[in-house]
Order: sequence, then structure tokens, then C-alpha cells
Amino acid sequence: MASVTLQGNPVSVQGDLPAVGSQAPDFRLTGQDLSDVKLADFAGKKLILNIYPSVDTGTCAASTRQFNERMNDRDDVVVLCVSQDLPFAFARFCGAEGLDNIKTASTFRSSAFLDSYGVKIADGPLAGLCARAVVAIDEQGKVVYNQLVAEIADEPDYEAALSALS
Repeated sequence: MASVTLQGNPVSVQGDLPAVGSQAPDFRLTGQDLSDVKLADFAGKKLILNIYPSVDTGTCAASTRQFNERMNDRDDVVVLCVSQDLPFAFARFCGAEGLDNIKTASTFRSSAFLDSYGVKIADGPLAGLCARAVVAIDEQGKVVYNQLVAEIADEPDYEAALSALS
């Protein structure tokens, strides 16, 4: 079990992120149009999973905007923002913000993603939600970078994630 903080207070996170060099675990999430989103949908593409508690918080919204902006010049990478937000919340947020360089997916139909990616917050006020993490996956489906952000209220290391996919 990993430990992070939320505004300085310790929070436990169940499991571990997929190890660098390992095959990325398969997943089944739900897209904005309520269709299934699977790892296989990104076969042959570089993929960044931007994982967080909720797009309706300041830091999560900021990371969604940041990755969207950074994708203006990167058509070789797909960013998939993942949380337990309903697809309707993602659609509302991305529509209002004009974000079209990223994709979103929800864990609301299946919590298996939280377990297989080791991002389930185990205690504290956000228990049951996704911890803030980034996982970069290459075209062969191998994990090339991972980061469990030590303070949930902090943004991830965008440059390190993108550099891992250069």
C-alpha cells in the first residue's frame, strides 16, 4: 500500500502503479458517449493516462487543461483523462473549456481499473476515488513512465511523462 498526502494529511492508496517495463494492464472504462474504452483501442499508439479524483476540482481541471494544451503539438500521443466522474461531467467540462486534444473515460461502471492500476484511495475524505497519477504507455503497450503524485493537490510532472514517450 502506497502513501500520499491530501493537503499534508496522510492518505493510503491501495496497490502499486504498473511497473516501468511491464505490460500495461488491460482496462474497460466508459467514454463520454457511454461506449466502452479499452486499452486495445489505443494499440500502436503512445498513451498517457492522466488519472485523478475529479475533474470538478481545481488541480484535476488544471491537469486536464495542461495536457490538452501540450497536445497541440503532439499528434503522436493520446492523453486519456481517467476518474470516477460520470461521462456527462467530462462532456460538460471539456465542452465548456473547449478541450478537444484529450480523451476522457470514467471508472463508474467498473472499479477494476482502480485495482489493476493501483490508484484506489483507501482512506481519508476521498476514499474510493482515484489517486492522482500518470502512466505513460508506448506503442507496444509497455509502461515507460509512472508517477503517483505525492501530494494529491499537486499537479503531475507533465514534462517527465511526455519525455518518456519521445
